[in-house]
Amino acid sequence: MTVLAPGLLGASIAQAVKDRGVARRTTVWARRPEARLECAERPWCDAIAETPEDAVGNADLVIVCSPVDTIFPLVKRIGAALSPGAIVTDVGSTKSLITRSCHAVMPDGVHFVGSHPMAGSEKSGMQFARAGLFDGRPCFITPLVKSDPRAVETVVRFWRDLAMEVATISPERHDEIVANISHLPHILACTLCAYLASKDPNWRNFVGAGFRDSTRVAAANPSLWKSIIEQNREEVVRAISEFEDHLQGIKAAAANEQPFEILNFLERAKVYRDRLRPTDGELQRPGTTGSASP
Repeated sequence: MTVLAPGLLGASIAQAVKDRGVARRTTVWARRPEARLECAERPWCDAIAETPEDAVGNADLVIVCSPVDTIFPLVKRIGAALSPGAIVTDVGSTKSLITRSCHAVMPDGVHFVGSHPMAGSEKSGMQFARAGLFDGRPCFITPLVKSDPRAVETVVRFWRDLAMEVATISPERHDEIVANISHLPHILACTLCAYLASKDPNWRNFVGAGFRDSTRVAAANPSLWKSIIEQNREEVVRAISEFEDHLQGIKAAAANEQPFEILNFLERAKVYRDRLRPTDGELQRPGTTGSASP
């Protein structure tokens, strides 16, 4: 197995693979020489390659963990170096453009199957990696109609071996879903922080846990998220437009002194939030509500 670009996700994958005995050997390539040196000292890395082509030459499974705007160029670069029967997947949080572009440049006998493990953090870099990052988390697999069934099965099995809960859907359906449950929340957190940045700077000294919880993701790398929003532009714009309608609704209820409308809005929100599957941290937190069922 080969991991290209071992940041938070790539290094966590390599750690999980080592801990669970999923692969006999893990080869890693990192763009920066200092990162390659650091990887060489890690127990989850069996071999370091100087180029991505060298890294994938004997691999049966290649996982591309670079930012979304670099996944296709990297996949295109390694194509000719892949062994017959090799399978390439990725961890990008947009799928339509990546899946179709990468599938189109695969040589005969080599397969690309898109993946998106819904795991991570606002922090980036292998220093924050951990083997348990994927435990119990959802993972999307986004094959095309013409994808090789055995390659799809291999990728599904790989993520399940890392203790993820796998859902197989089309790339377009994936992008619609994550635009609403991942990309829009990130934009809203950033919008709130950007809005408050225009207010009295001293206000930040008074924020509580609620503000910190709801805006945590705004601390993520802006360059990475710029690329994500650009690649999923149509679905993101659609999600923002639909959200604006709901925001206007609560604004009108407040402005027109409609207490029942306000209460109905808040109750619907609470019911939805209470029905989310709790995370491990929430299960350990006293007083947390939520159902464990989907």
